[in-house]
Amino acid sequence: MVVELFTSQGCVSCPPADAYFAGLVAEPGVIALSLHVDYWDYIGWEDSFGSPAFTERQKSYARAIGSRTIYTPQFIIAGSARIQGLDPAGISAALAEARTRPPEVRLAVERHGDRLVILAGSDQRPAAPLLVDLVRFEPEATVGIERGENAGTVVSYRNIVLSWERLGEWSGEEHLEVAVPMTGPAPGVLIIQEPGPGEILAAMVVE
Repeated sequence: MVVELFTSQGCVSCPPADAYFAGLVAEPGVIALSLHVDYWDYIGWEDSFGSPAFTERQKSYARAIGSRTIYTPQFIIAGSARIQGLDPAGISAALAEARTRPPEVRLAVERHGDRLVILAGSDQRPAAPLLVDLVRFEPEATVGIERGENAGTVVSYRNIVLSWERLGEWSGEEHLEVAVPMTGPAPGVLIIQEPGPGEILAAMVVE
C-alpha cells in the first residue's frame, strides 16, 4: 500500500517525521513516497525538492474531505487515512486497517527499456473512472539546510518524489493494457486511484 508523506525542509516539525518515514520505506508491503511542498519556502529556505504540484496534491486531499487546512508533516495512508503530525500509533493503526481491505484491482507492470507496459483488471465496476498515474522518485538524498527553521541541520530523505504524472483514466469495466514511455534511470511507481483523490486501489514499484 502507498504511504505519502507531505514534508518540507523548512518545517521544524518535519525532520522527526522524515526519520520515521525512512523506516516505512523498508517495511514489507509498503510503498513510501515523500512529497516536498513549497509553502514553507517563504521563511528563508527554498526546499530543493519542493513543488507547487505537490502542494496542490495535498490541498486536493484536504478538499476531498471538505477541509481548507493543510499541515506538515502529514501522512496519507492508501489515499484515505489522514494522519497529522508524527503519530506512529495512528500510522500503524491505519496501515493495519488498510491491509484488511480486499484488493479491488489486479495490476501488473513491466518495463522494457524506455517503455512501460501496464496491465490491469477488476471484477468490480467503479463509480467513476479511476486515475492512472506514474510517479518518479529519487531513492535517497542528504541535504544540508542553511537557513530557515532547520538552519544548521543535515537531513537524509528517502523516496523523494520528483514527478507525479497523470497517464489517463480507466473505466475499470474492460481489461486495461497500455504502453507508455518511461525514460531515465529514476525508479517509479504506477498508481491506480479513485478520483478525489480517494482510495489508492493498486500500486506497483517499477525499477
